[in-house]
Amino acid sequence: MEDLDRQIRVAVRHFWRTRTRQGRHQGFRTGRRDYGNRTATTGGKQLDGFSKLVSDLLVEHGLPETVIFLNGRENLTLPGFFRPTKQWDLVVVAGESLLASVEFKSLCGPSFGNNYNNRVEEAVGNSTDLWTAYREGAFQTSPRPFLGYLMLLEEAETSTRPVAVHERHFPVFGEYRGASYAGRCEESVRRLMRERCYDAACLLLSNRRTGTRGTYAEPAADLTFERFARLLCNHVLATYNALS
Repeated sequence: MEDLDRQIRVAVRHFWRTRTRQGRHQGFRTGRRDYGNRTATTGGKQLDGFSKLVSDLLVEHGLPETVIFLNGRENLTLPGFFRPTKQWDLVVVAGESLLASVEFKSLCGPSFGNNYNNRVEEAVGNSTDLWTAYREGAFQTSPRPFLGYLMLLEEAETSTRPVAVHERHFPVFGEYRGASYAGRCEESVRRLMRERCYDAACLLLSNRRTGTRGTYAEPAADLTFERFARLLCNHVLATYNALS
């Protein structure tokens, strides 16, 4: 994975520049704008740079481009168990076999608390829905697919300072006590992987002021993009070759 740092920087830069552009132009035609930070959030497409990066890495490792889907609602929709369908961000399907499904998420201020809780609930729910659907035969004779999760968190003063927790009835897990939202995200993403909700997970931090130049940080050695990408590529290529 040569030149990976530069490619991650390109994806981070695309995220912040797209987010900024959407925040400025949303509602231009209708005259109606979302309130607060929602103008940048509801636009979508900010994380397309990561979808392309993962797709490029899979192709570089020998996977045919024709089995990788990262555009179009119909191409990204998979059956669920607790709901009819779920649209993922990147899907790999070879013949009648689901090889991989990946979710890319961001978490930005100013409402880190609400957004953090929503992201964790989404991640747990989405993985539970897919694995239950897999167990019940929704993907026919597919071998166990790879499920991946990436989060890009805004690095800001409000996301990196300690946050209090309420423990009136029962104590919280010690890892969350006194942790910032960045610390909470790190622990949550790690637990999503350790509990086998996802086969690999990645956490990136980026400041909105310098992120337009592609700057980012990786707070945990077990949640780096390179580790995430290697696990994904190894699993998908091994499964694809076994089916060929």
